[in-house]
Amino acid sequence: MKWIVTRWLLALGLLWCAGTAQAQIELTAPPDTVSPWRTKLKASLNISEALLSDNWKGGGVSFLGLNGLLNTQANYRLGRNSWDNQADVLFAFAHNKGQGYRKNLDRLFLDTKYGYSISSDWDMFASLNLLTQFAPGYEYKKDSAGTERARFVSSWFAPAFITSSYGFEYHPATFFKLRLSPFSPRITVVNDPRRFVATVGDSPYGVRPPRQVRYEILALQVLSEFDKEIMQNVTLKGRYLLFANYEKLNWRKIDHRLELAITAKVNRYINVAVTGIGLYDYDQDTKIQASQTLSLGFLYTFQNYTEQK
Repeated sequence: MKWIVTRWLLALGLLWCAGTAQAQIELTAPPDTVSPWRTKLKASLNISEALLSDNWKGGGVSFLGLNGLLNTQANYRLGRNSWDNQADVLFAFAHNKGQGYRKNLDRLFLDTKYGYSISSDWDMFASLNLLTQFAPGYEYKKDSAGTERARFVSSWFAPAFITSSYGFEYHPATFFKLRLSPFSPRITVVNDPRRFVATVGDSPYGVRPPRQVRYEILALQVLSEFDKEIMQNVTLKGRYLLFANYEKLNWRKIDHRLELAITAKVNRYINVAVTGIGLYDYDQDTKIQASQTLSLGFLYTFQNYTEQK
């Protein structure tokens, strides 16, 4: 299992790093040279806190929260050929008085895609992407005595989803893309799934111990992305992902993941951000999972092109 994961990670890393490095080289070209690369970087660090005195009668608890986001893209297009690379990292935690450190959000998404244009708005493409998280994850529930207990439910590469997709992409504007992939083999990796049997189930994230990998070869995937300034200084970024296994094709067992982020710039470097994630994965839970954060903090953006209005 380790050599499979290493090979896929190495391929993703090399492709994305090569794209980013090449983009940087092209950006140093003479001013009269039009670069086929479009690069974009967005980084934010948001902090929230509340400090209450020990005799505060209004109720509540002191806390400190931190939310960090990094999104970088390096997209190449020349003639009919295109090569798009993206890295999306999100991590958030809170430290509540009397409860300690608790993770809120945790995501690592890497994607690389080669496309061949068949019309002004459509490409044929092949892509490879990875979705996982960094830090251990815990679920907090009270036992029969009313004491809150932490239950270990996830970790680095537990789970991790590695998907290769082949199909067609619709891109009518720079801020919107829709991938339709009727053939999308996926590997689900759960590093040492025995750790999660007691908390997640007999087959954590669809992987039954002692196996650590699950293969879904006959599958389809739909991926849609939107990233646009919808009004002055307000940006909406969204990503929707659908995955369905042909062998178990029914509505209840189709995976859905929706991520939305609205960022409002107060000035050049200060922003207010609202982020939300909705997730339905039958192998994780039979109900919809949801998370939401509101934060104020620092934002830095850079891109070498102008958005379409």
